[in-house]
Amino acid sequence: MSRPAHTHVLQLLCLGAFLLSACVPLQCATTTPVLPPNLVFILADDLGYGDLGCYGSNAISTPNIDRLAREGTRFTAAYSGSPVCAPSRAVLMSGLHSGHTRIRNNSPSVGGTLETFAGGAEGGIRLSLTASDPTVAEWLRDGGYATGIAGKWGLAEPGTAGTPTRRGFDAWLGYLNQNHAAYYYTDHLDENDGIRELPENRQGGRGVYSNDLMADFAVNFLQRHSNRPFFLYLPFTLPHNRMEVPDLGAYADHTGWPEDARTYAAMVTRLDRYVGQLLAQLKRLRLEESTVVFFASDNGPVSAPRTEFLRSAGTLRGRKGSLHEGGIRIPMIVRWPGRVPAGRVSAEPWSFADVAPTLLELAGLPVPAGLDGRSVAPVLTGSVGSLGERALYWEIPNERLNQAARLGRWKALRAGLDQPVELYDLVADPTESTNVAARHPETVASLRGILDSAHIPSPHWPVR
Repeated sequence: MSRPAHTHVLQLLCLGAFLLSACVPLQCATTTPVLPPNLVFILADDLGYGDLGCYGSNAISTPNIDRLAREGTRFTAAYSGSPVCAPSRAVLMSGLHSGHTRIRNNSPSVGGTLETFAGGAEGGIRLSLTASDPTVAEWLRDGGYATGIAGKWGLAEPGTAGTPTRRGFDAWLGYLNQNHAAYYYTDHLDENDGIRELPENRQGGRGVYSNDLMADFAVNFLQRHSNRPFFLYLPFTLPHNRMEVPDLGAYADHTGWPEDARTYAAMVTRLDRYVGQLLAQLKRLRLEESTVVFFASDNGPVSAPRTEFLRSAGTLRGRKGSLHEGGIRIPMIVRWPGRVPAGRVSAEPWSFADVAPTLLELAGLPVPAGLDGRSVAPVLTGSVGSLGERALYWEIPNERLNQAARLGRWKALRAGLDQPVELYDLVADPTESTNVAARHPETVASLRGILDSAHIPSPHWPVR
């Protein structure tokens, strides 16, 4: 499909801007064109802040992700878009926080589509993105990037306008639906606008592990698009339920561990292996210095004996589904050799709402007006140490509207619009053990104002 004329003009403008910003005088004197960087975003599923060696785990082996941290910058105050899957991914794709996104929980209270699985079985109700919900993939593709995704989308049901190929991706393989994504030995995957059958997995077969196919997709995508800028989004489903993995590897010898803890650890290490395959392919194709690699998790770990045994959330309070730090603070690593400082640890607070504007600035493309996020590219490259104090916001509608906001050292939580605001000092009390609202009424009033203004009512999650 040919691009509209304005796209080509935009590409030329962006390339010129990138040349001006990226070249030193000797480089600019040459005739070699400087292209915008390639962008790779790897997303784990329900991986905890404490599950990686570079974040303090002594139980799980993650040498390739740890290498990313050594060769890039590791962030200790990065946050997901939500404490659960679908809205977190919606924030990541849109640049809007969860008070403004279309999808704010995994299932809507009003509207949505009934899940239907192979054989006619029915599941829950899911909400899909619409044609009026642009994504960062669309903006990048319009700017000349090749775009691909392999893994869990979680933002659309089949036949809707929210599927990946209708929301900016040229190629896609994986799971549209998050319930389907729990089955690592599924008998089919969604592929582009159709289905890839996996007959090896029919009738209980375990011939093909789905995430192996996604890793293969990634390696092949890099090969196919090595001569032009690309955006590759890899939302792997590891280590999300169910506990399924082809083998336990080194954890087979950990006979003193609970069985599901061994399986969970093996799933995380298998994810680490995929990261290693991706890095090796970038090196083979000589794309390391022209590629920015992000690694993150979509939310905190589930509350389960295995994650408590492995200390998946570290010392943080709360787990998946909670707006306490253990539900939304995530590992975040960024590597770009020669541009992102290696071996650095940053405590700059930022969230998934910042990802879209960051990717666009790195690509030399304009950031659309109206986004909630802000580009952290200057922090990534070390040109500034901090963006300064600014508010980050989350909400999750359950029986009532649960809200959280962070402003500098302060974190506010409110479990309902008619409930008092809790206040925590994350510098003095990172485990959120002491509510200090009574001691700081002016700070509470300021953060209450953020909670009140950040939420725009949703027809799909009406607030009582």
